[in-house]
Amino acid sequence: MSHPTIAAVRPAPSVRVLFSPTEYEAIARQDLSGVTCVVFDVLRATSTMLEALGNGATGIRPAREIAEAIALRGRHPDALLAGERDGLRIRAHQTGGVDFDLGNSPREFSRNRVEGHEIIMTTTNGTRALEACRLARAVFIASFGNVSAMARHLVASQSECLWLICAGTLENASFEDTLGAGALVDRLLKETSEPQTWSLDDSSQIAWDLYRGHQPRLLEAARCARNGRRLLAQQELAGDIPVCFQEDRNPHVVQLGADQVLRKIH
Repeated sequence: MSHPTIAAVRPAPSVRVLFSPTEYEAIARQDLSGVTCVVFDVLRATSTMLEALGNGATGIRPAREIAEAIALRGRHPDALLAGERDGLRIRAHQTGGVDFDLGNSPREFSRNRVEGHEIIMTTTNGTRALEACRLARAVFIASFGNVSAMARHLVASQSECLWLICAGTLENASFEDTLGAGALVDRLLKETSEPQTWSLDDSSQIAWDLYRGHQPRLLEAARCARNGRRLLAQQELAGDIPVCFQEDRNPHVVQLGADQVLRKIH
C-alpha cells in the first residue's frame, strides 16, 4: 500500500539585528558558515560605497586601519585612497605623509572622480563591521539607497539565517543604522506574499517598529541620530544627509567577494 508523500516544510528564515560593535565583534568566535550578513553604516560608509560603485568605481577594498589602507595602496598603486577619522578626510599628518584622495562624503564620489577606479577605503566603524563578518556565508552592504534591491535579492536567494549588522557610532549603537536595518526588514516582508515566512526576533522587531514610526518623515529622523546632528552642524557636510537618507537612490546589490573586494553583482 502506498503512502502519500509529505512535503518537507522549509523553516522560516530568521532575521536578527546586531546593534553595536560589542555585538558584531563577538561574532568572530562563532560559526558563520550558514549566516548571511548585511552591513549598514548609513552615515556614511555604506551610503558612500554605494554611491561610488553606482558611479562606476570598479571595486572597493575595505581596510580597518589607516596603516592597512596604506599597505594595500602599495600593492595596488592605481587605486584611490578614501576614508575618514572623526568624520573628516584622512590627511598626511595622520598617515606619515600621504593625503587621502577622498574622504567619506558620498558627494565626493562623483562619476568623473571614481569611474574606472578601484578604491581602498577605511572608516571609523563601517570597515570595522565588514571585517567582523568577513567569514560569513555571504556579506553585503546596505543603506537606504538599496534596501529594495537588497530585499529582492535576499528573498530570491532564500537566505535562511540573516544578520543585519549595524556599524554603530564609536562603541555604541546608532539610530540611523537601526533605522536602515528596519527599512530592510520592512522590504523583506513586503517582498513576500506571506509575512510569516520570515521569523523576526525581538531585535528585528525593534528595528522594524522604529522604521515604521519614522518612514513618513524619514529625512527629519536624521536629527534623532547623534551622527545626523553632527553632520547637520557642519555646513560642508550637511548636504550628505539627503543623499544618505534617499531610499532606492542606488538600487544595486553589492557583495564582498572571496578576495575581500566589494563589487556590484546586480
